[in-house]
Amino acid sequence: LRPASGSRQQDGPGAAEGLALASDPAGTLNFLAMVENLQGDSGRGYYLEMLIGTPPQALNILVDTGSSNFAVAGVPDPDVTSYFNPELSSTYRSQGIEVTVKYSQGSWTGVLGTDVITMPKGLYGSYTINIATILESENFFLPGVKWHGILGLAYDALAKPSSSVETFFDSLVRQAEIPNIFSLQMCGAGLPVSGSGTNGGSLVLGGIEPSLYTGEIWYTPIKEEWYYQVEILKLEVGGQNLDLDCREYNADKAIVDSGTTLLRLPEKVFSAVVQAIARTSLIQEFSSGFWTGSQLACWDRTEKPWSLFPKLSIYLRDENSSRSFRLSILPQLYIQPILVIGDNLQCYRFGISSSTNALVIGATVMEGFYVIFDRAQRRVGFAVSPCAEADGTPVSEIEGPFTTADVASNCVSSVSFHEPVLWIASYALMSLCGIILLVLVLLLLIPPRCQHRYTDNDVVNDESSLVRHRWK
Repeated sequence: LRPASGSRQQDGPGAAEGLALASDPAGTLNFLAMVENLQGDSGRGYYLEMLIGTPPQALNILVDTGSSNFAVAGVPDPDVTSYFNPELSSTYRSQGIEVTVKYSQGSWTGVLGTDVITMPKGLYGSYTINIATILESENFFLPGVKWHGILGLAYDALAKPSSSVETFFDSLVRQAEIPNIFSLQMCGAGLPVSGSGTNGGSLVLGGIEPSLYTGEIWYTPIKEEWYYQVEILKLEVGGQNLDLDCREYNADKAIVDSGTTLLRLPEKVFSAVVQAIARTSLIQEFSSGFWTGSQLACWDRTEKPWSLFPKLSIYLRDENSSRSFRLSILPQLYIQPILVIGDNLQCYRFGISSSTNALVIGATVMEGFYVIFDRAQRRVGFAVSPCAEADGTPVSEIEGPFTTADVASNCVSSVSFHEPVLWIASYALMSLCGIILLVLVLLLLIPPRCQHRYTDNDVVNDESSLVRHRWK
């Protein structure tokens, strides 16, 4: 999230390449063809139409920057209207590998294979992609969703069953020879979370489309390449600093995730934000159920409750580490219309929730910005999105640069025990245990030569055998 004197960059290496391709009529990429290629909303996700197999089967695929597998429904499901049938595709090749992916909510199990895909509003041409056909799922496909699969756009470190599974975007970069950068705009600001229609959005593969943002692009470094992990320096509510240790904001990670509907905050941060909003708002009494997500708040449809709530600001470290910039969202983004009751009442939900293991910049915040995932330069960029308006008024802001003299030089834990590291540690311990066990078995089975002769009392029978009980 860099911009401004020294850090404000609209034409860095990744951006410059994307802009050049966008403005070059003879170029292989036409970013304007990708504008408004998404549909959906923050409540049920934004999805892209994709054609899979030969002959092509059309499916809607959820865009998720918080996971790394490309997977589609492979059997009928009561909550999906379409599914991919591998038997009808002459180009499908099964790898015979079972894969299970668990999310913060929901999970699925399927089989890995490969097939060709094309995108009507994406890159020109067909590409061979790793694809998991989902055979079983739990709380993954939900009632009312209009997508039939998921497009994981994070790094291969999160790919299941292992990082050797080439991700969708890595395959595109290799086969289509596009720059290693994509950008995302979701246009649901101030609109019903789960309306009868769909809102627009854009997934630009291979670069940046200038018509999708205004002002400067601010970049923040990617701290680690698994999720899109960034560094949060502080939060403000109504212009007032929460005054928490900056490591609280990054416990145990802070990520940018289009597949998460809300802004999720570590429990201590969430509690401080709720207290600050309640203290700053013009509402004297408010049900605790609203803050926890168990209740809605309703107002007369002629009223707009957003004026009752404060602005929320998130500070991120700039590429120049001595500077920061801030993303601000107005209440129109986090007080979200969700339900109409009768003729008079409009009900809203709180677009922020608590999390036990991460700060997640989800759709609640992302709908205010054009977000650039510049993997080539290991940075995430933010710019104000022109579609982030409610009643003609912008609902998001970016400002900077600010000094970082008042925060620690590093707000991210130096030891990051995320999944790949845990796997490695687990395998290492299992291997060590196996070696120790093998030694014990050998010691028990090899005839003793330097020990005393056995007496009747020394006999180790089957019931007390260490080997037998160790292998149970």
